Amino acid sequence: MTIHEASEKYNIPLKILQEYENWGLCDEVKKVMGSWQYDDSDIERLSTIMTLHDIGFTNDEIETYMKLLLQGKSTQQERLKMLNDKRSGTLDEIHFKERQLDRLDYLRFEIRKGNQRTRKGDF
Repeated sequence: MTIHEASEKYNIPLKILQEYENWGLCDEVKKVMGSWQYDDSDIERLSTIMTLHDIGFTNDEIETYMKLLLQGKSTQQERLKMLNDKRSGTLDEIHFKERQLDRLDYLRFEIRKGNQRTRKGDF
């Protein structure tokens, strides 16, 4: 399937497909009649790329991860470290957001408490 067909069928932006080709990860892709032809293994790799993108990997991190993936099982530990590092960073962000919510809720509580005092004093 062509780059445009793959983009439309799998809802992958052309920009990502073009970047994928530029990374040199298209060993399985054949150039036929002036256009790249994607096979099932390319689509599987693109799915991995989209997943990495969705979980917050930068383009450079995705490129590194995918090149390691193509090297095979010998890079599993390195890829696992990348995923663990991203997971740890995501958890840090979640905990930071939880602290923000706690502070927000405290301020809301203080306002409501002040409003209740005002209403009691009005009677």
